[in-house]
Amino acid sequence: MSNKKILKIIPIGGFGEVGKNMTLYEYGNNILIVDAGIMFPENDMIGIDFIIPDFENYLKDKKDRVRGIIFTHGHEDHIGAIQHLLDEINAPIYATPLTRGLIEVKLDRYGLKGKADLNTINAGDQVQIGPFSVDFFHVCHSIPDAVG
Repeated sequence: MSNKKILKIIPIGGFGEVGKNMTLYEYGNNILIVDAGIMFPENDMIGIDFIIPDFENYLKDKKDRVRGIIFTHGHEDHIGAIQHLLDEINAPIYATPLTRGLIEVKLDRYGLKGKADLNTINAGDQVQIGPFSVDFFHVCHSIPDAVG
């Protein structure tokens, strides 16, 4: 058996659907989370306010492996589940200034602002998060301050 580590890319939500954007990158005993969004319900989903990605199922025994959470931009389908994620995961958060501000307002609303380790990044920055070297680049989107 080889000792090679394999990069696993695990879409938890937002793959083949609009909303619930969340992708996990797993390398060895390290996990990087990108986005944690909500999806708005269809008209026939009476009584449901929003839908979140099913991250708890995959991360239930791997919470201590999460090295960081990156947010690409401030739309609700990318940041809307942050309060639910922070109830389960304690890891540094990386976001651009506008996205960070939107996250701070959301966390303050739920009394979680003090729990979050928020880090500001900008397009052009490179950040080392565990074994992941992350280069942030500007992307055009319908909200300012978005990065890939």
